[in-house]
Amino acid sequence: MARIALLVLISVALSACANNGLRDLQNSSDGPDEFMLQPSKPLSAPASYSDLPVPTPGQSNLTDRSALNEGVTAFGGKPESAGGPIPRVDGALVTHASRLGVVPNIRSDLAETDAQFRKRKARFTQFRIVPVDRYNQAYSRQALNPDTEAAKWRRAGARTPSSPPSN
Repeated sequence: MARIALLVLISVALSACANNGLRDLQNSSDGPDEFMLQPSKPLSAPASYSDLPVPTPGQSNLTDRSALNEGVTAFGGKPESAGGPIPRVDGALVTHASRLGVVPNIRSDLAETDAQFRKRKARFTQFRIVPVDRYNQAYSRQALNPDTEAAKWRRAGARTPSSPPSN
């Protein structure tokens, strides 16, 4: 009996050592994954069946949506210029934003720094009895409280027109 109890205790202790990182997200239902669904544009009949474009296997369809183009349109831009150079009208904005210098590989630097931060924060999170999402705990010092930030900027004299009025 003692051997069985010891084997159970060892297996439970070892199963608690699995490190899944900071996020422990699990699908608890047997239904479809709503994040895998991608809405498409409605089908429509072409004006002329003789002027249809040449099929391009493996490429996008006319009914496929483009998140980049939709985002550019939502912000008042033109989708055809999404991958092109910066428009002249935005030159002053880009110059002002880059006045203190631009780091060419900022995305990879940030990804590497964040990976090191998550590894350091997840060092002792593998010891848990029940699955817990530790993401918010790890990033709590980096999170901003919107009310505190708005009050800070108001005290400094900055205009905060899009922020709710103070009580």
